[in-house]
Amino acid sequence: MKRVAFKMQLHQGQVEEYKRRHDEIWEELVALLKSIGVQDYSIFLDPETYALFGVLNIENPARLDELPQHPVMQKWWKYMGDIMDANPDNSPVSKPLQEVFYLA
Repeated sequence: MKRVAFKMQLHQGQVEEYKRRHDEIWEELVALLKSIGVQDYSIFLDPETYALFGVLNIENPARLDELPQHPVMQKWWKYMGDIMDANPDNSPVSKPLQEVFYLA
């Protein structure tokens, strides 16, 4: 199992809305993520900078490249695009993070 971490940027004043939308995450999105092998997915917030830090486990990280092709993922990105930094295709601006320490 591989850990993948990344950073995104939430717009100021959108913390509660971001939480609400994730509390009501669509079942079909959860099913899609699980179908490609995503496990133990967490997103953390730095409340001072509104930076979001995602961490997930996946057997084959290359499978994440499949997500942009799925209509439910495209729909989710469009839904979230008004409250966070997004690319022209509505995907979140996401920067991979390098692991420098891990204690199992």
